[in-house]
Amino acid sequence: MSGEIVFNTGMVGYTETMTDPSYKGQILCFTYPSIGNYGVPSMDNLDEYGLPKYFESDRIQTSGIIVNNLSTVSSHWTCTRTLDQWMYEERIPGITNIDTRELTKKIRSHGVMSGKLIMDGSSSSLLDKFDYDSCNFMPEVSISEPRYYGNKNDNNSKIVLIDTGTKYSIIRNLLKLGFNVVRLPWDSTINEILSYDPVGVVISNGPGDPILCNETITTASKVIEKSIPTLGICLGNQILALAGGAKTHKLKFGHRGQNKSCLDLDSKITLITSQNHGYGVESNSLLDTEFEVWFKNIDDNTVEGIKHRSKPIIAVQFHPEASPGPDDCLYVFEKFKELVKKTEKVIS
Repeated sequence: MSGEIVFNTGMVGYTETMTDPSYKGQILCFTYPSIGNYGVPSMDNLDEYGLPKYFESDRIQTSGIIVNNLSTVSSHWTCTRTLDQWMYEERIPGITNIDTRELTKKIRSHGVMSGKLIMDGSSSSLLDKFDYDSCNFMPEVSISEPRYYGNKNDNNSKIVLIDTGTKYSIIRNLLKLGFNVVRLPWDSTINEILSYDPVGVVISNGPGDPILCNETITTASKVIEKSIPTLGICLGNQILALAGGAKTHKLKFGHRGQNKSCLDLDSKITLITSQNHGYGVESNSLLDTEFEVWFKNIDDNTVEGIKHRSKPIIAVQFHPEASPGPDDCLYVFEKFKELVKKTEKVIS
């Protein structure tokens, strides 16, 4: 099994992490030394909206995992199987007894790189390289037909969610705001979006190089043109930046973890965020656009959020829904709701 080797520094949340579509095409190295001690819950454990509580999609998205110590004994009241059993059921390979922190140091020094998990004695060629950057994963992680998620209230307001690999938690948080959610394929056109008469648009997270999402970028540019209240998350942040004329670049080893510090340039408050991305927006490229920096990463000063200078359009590079991770940034969803309410223009 081939993939781009990346690392995540989170201590918990491996079921949410491994089912995050943003990890498509990647072999995930966990830096925390022991993984699997609380097992894996049932996918049938649903929340009030009918969404799985402990998973971010309907299957494991990582190509494989690398751990130091795989716990063979699991103990938790939600546990129905071990991590090893779950991976066996979904035919996902893994390797254990690896010095994951030393591996992480190499990735930090040399950058992310392609890797392969093979069985001892396998005839699989080690020379066959996997080119992650050239892969468009959208057909694999996005839905092919629209899906509707209704709310148990009298509010008929609809949010269109452009699915470029969305997490269930994004849908959940939009429903919590009182909206109904229409989830559309990644390559939906502006006319298809407008046919649902939405009060706002959300462009989700997802895997791969944003520059390959040509159809989504084109649609996003039309959304900006029409001043539709919009929220971009992770990949959605990059897509909105590209649609607005900015540029993106690949980070040396990405940001993947649950304790990444970011500064809100409006409030001057530092927040702890959950992140999972290997690409970012070039700060200098925003100067000639209508977007400005909203959040910055404390560690490396990279762009972690943008907002339009005159239109109700915001985006963040981190995950305000967390899952797993802290909920410091849930207010981003409230900010989006405020923009929707303040927008008096009728979308047509």
